[in-house]
Amino acid sequence: MPKITMIGAGSTVFAKNLIGDILGYPELAESELVLHDIDQERLDTSEVVAHRVANALGAKPKISATLDRREALDGADYAITMIQVAGYKPGTTTDFDIPKKYGLRQTIADTLGIGGIMRGLRTIPVLLEMCRDMEELCPDATLLQYVNPMAMNCMAINRATSINTVGLCHSVQGTAMQLARDIKVPYEDINYIAAGINHMAFYLRFEKDGQDLYPQIRQVLERGDAPDWNLVRYEMFKRLGYFVTESSEHFAEYVPWFIKRDRPDLIEQFNIPLDEYLRRCEVQITAWEFVRQRLEATAADMAGLTQRFSEAMRTAGVAEEHMPLVVQSFHEIDEIKQSHEYGSLIIHSMETGTPRVVYGNVSNDGLIDNLPADCCVEVPCLVDQNGIQPTKIGTLPPHLAALMQTNINVQEL
Repeated sequence: MPKITMIGAGSTVFAKNLIGDILGYPELAESELVLHDIDQERLDTSEVVAHRVANALGAKPKISATLDRREALDGADYAITMIQVAGYKPGTTTDFDIPKKYGLRQTIADTLGIGGIMRGLRTIPVLLEMCRDMEELCPDATLLQYVNPMAMNCMAINRATSINTVGLCHSVQGTAMQLARDIKVPYEDINYIAAGINHMAFYLRFEKDGQDLYPQIRQVLERGDAPDWNLVRYEMFKRLGYFVTESSEHFAEYVPWFIKRDRPDLIEQFNIPLDEYLRRCEVQITAWEFVRQRLEATAADMAGLTQRFSEAMRTAGVAEEHMPLVVQSFHEIDEIKQSHEYGSLIIHSMETGTPRVVYGNVSNDGLIDNLPADCCVEVPCLVDQNGIQPTKIGTLPPHLAALMQTNINVQEL
């Protein structure tokens, strides 16, 4: 059975989802799972969660937790990264606060712009140090890399180390599901091909039974039915003719047309949530403490705990219309559901030979002709016992490639 190491396993909810995905496959149910984090309290909580997930699934993995990264990586077959260097404070708050003093506003600040650059400068040295450990301790392991800024991080790993790595993001499949809801077509009936760079890939084809679904997406726009949280992407679709895979709050930062100091009307017109990532972090940090309490709660404790959780979520900034779903998720923390993350699919396919297609961030070794060689591109990848095999896309529509190049210029720096 494979040894699977999770670096940054103190991200309890994300780790729980991945562990549930992995152990949900009978072929992986006795895998060795090693959890690593630098925060002992969070690591302890994640270890408890891992055992509860295994018990719920009837799986019998070997689970351990350690603060020693080298110990965690020794002999690993797969390593999964989910770290945030410098954390919310001081890292993320500084990325927002200093630019804000000079009139530069951001929404997410984890991919491009000053926030993405600073996050990359903090993160790349840590990832390279980890990869050097891997070259010594598990040179044949596959690195499943979830950390932003995705393209910068993967480009650095590919150029500076020999570790086989793929960057993973859920934006391609996540946006396809959103579009399916918008046009009222079952997601399972849709076929698509997307390509580009992380957070700026576009659906080159979006079809059902060979029929182009883009006209139906245009009708959503023409009827004025675009969701109010997705206005930026629908505007870009109107201008470019292709739909981008990353969310509106992200994409607004990657082009110079929406967040402008002297145009506050655009922020209101396109419903752009400035400082959105700060709000999300506050919610996640608050929620984590209640998740820890939830794991220790008895049935008699739950009513009071739920009330305190709801009050804390409102204080942290969760909108009232979102509260029912947030509370429901809190009650379902013990439930195991298959997520839409690619990590477990890759491990299962490589271990069993089951062929699958996932979207991965890999080096552009002849995959997209009109983007720079060895930049990081997001393309469909075939996965089986032979590993992760990126597929050739060819030439992108020139206006899309030109837009991506503006982002690649920053990544290259």
